[in-house]
Amino acid sequence: MTWHREPLVGFDLETTGTDPLSARIVTAAVVTVDGDGTVQRRTWLADPGIRIPAQATAIHGISSERAAAEGRPARDVAAETAAALAGYWAQGVPVVAYNAAFDLTLLAAELRRHGLPPLRDPAPVVDPYTIDRAVDRYRRGKRTLEAVCAEYGVVLDDAHEASADALAAVLVARAIADRHPSVATLTPSDLHARQIRWYAEWAADFQSFLRRKGEKDAVVDGTWPLRAPAAVPG
Repeated sequence: MTWHREPLVGFDLETTGTDPLSARIVTAAVVTVDGDGTVQRRTWLADPGIRIPAQATAIHGISSERAAAEGRPARDVAAETAAALAGYWAQGVPVVAYNAAFDLTLLAAELRRHGLPPLRDPAPVVDPYTIDRAVDRYRRGKRTLEAVCAEYGVVLDDAHEASADALAAVLVARAIADRHPSVATLTPSDLHARQIRWYAEWAADFQSFLRRKGEKDAVVDGTWPLRAPAAVPG
């Protein structure tokens, strides 16, 4: 049986912003999907310790007031989320995250911010965002999770709710593998290695594009799935 019909774990964060080095966790979800489709969800609501910008609340629906009243300390949420992922990696179960370089880098930054142990050897990771760009490079249109769900016939009932997005990422990963046997037949470790290369190639191409358009100092980090910052904003 190929990897995409074995158990998979979806992971998603909803956050205070779009910079993974400075944004904070608001909600987190780890969703297990067994080979028979059985779904189990574990979710967290964090008090990020800072105001949640209105534009972020407009996306995921969590206000600063709700997070402060109902959320758990961000340190605990980061630690428990990281421990859950590490447990699956220790078993060799792939963790699926849409645009993994964002979510894993942000989680790593939170761990560092709170003086917690870092993520160690986060692998195997399956990132439908990176895979889809590589196997269907010239398809027009957006590559948001919603757009890619539509492309692969995956129903996303509650976009930007962490557990819904985590589940959708798993279903999209399976749908991509169904459509592209070259992806399905890779082992999880080989697929992980391919994504490192694919992401680096995309980053180099995008950086060249930006520089041709006049952004002469543009730099696009090609590290995947986890950027390790030298320092994290407090």
